Amino acid sequence: MIAPVPDFAFSRRGRSARLVAMVAIWLASLAGMGLYFHAAPLLLGALFLPLLPALWELWLDPLSCLHLTEERINWKTGSQEAGARLCEISKVRFDTRWDFSVRVTLILTSGDKLRLPPQVLPPHHMLENALQLRGVQTERHHFTVF
Repeated sequence: MIAPVPDFAFSRRGRSARLVAMVAIWLASLAGMGLYFHAAPLLLGALFLPLLPALWELWLDPLSCLHLTEERINWKTGSQEAGARLCEISKVRFDTRWDFSVRVTLILTSGDKLRLPPQVLPPHHMLENALQLRGVQTERHHFTVF
């Protein structure tokens, strides 16, 4: 008799030290441009706009998680929650993009595709190994253009 594979769980918070550091660097750069270079307020305002989603993420601190059992894969991020039974998954496709991020797509036996949100993804090798231990076929595609 084969021993059951333990559940695989991964979670991350939206508020991280990396995000805090990046926001601090961006704000310091804006302050430096304003004080040292006397940049126009309109330019500083325009350069402040990309910072708003990061500030919102810091404020909300959402929990993103992925849970893989013998029978199901479930994920939750913010208000989005979904999952699928492993027997309904034909294969899982791992696409490495040009920015070296990995996009994970569940291809179901019905032909439908479910893309996992990037917030819930653990390091892709860990997820790929956990899926293969449960008998799910995986596919790797590196640097596809389309």
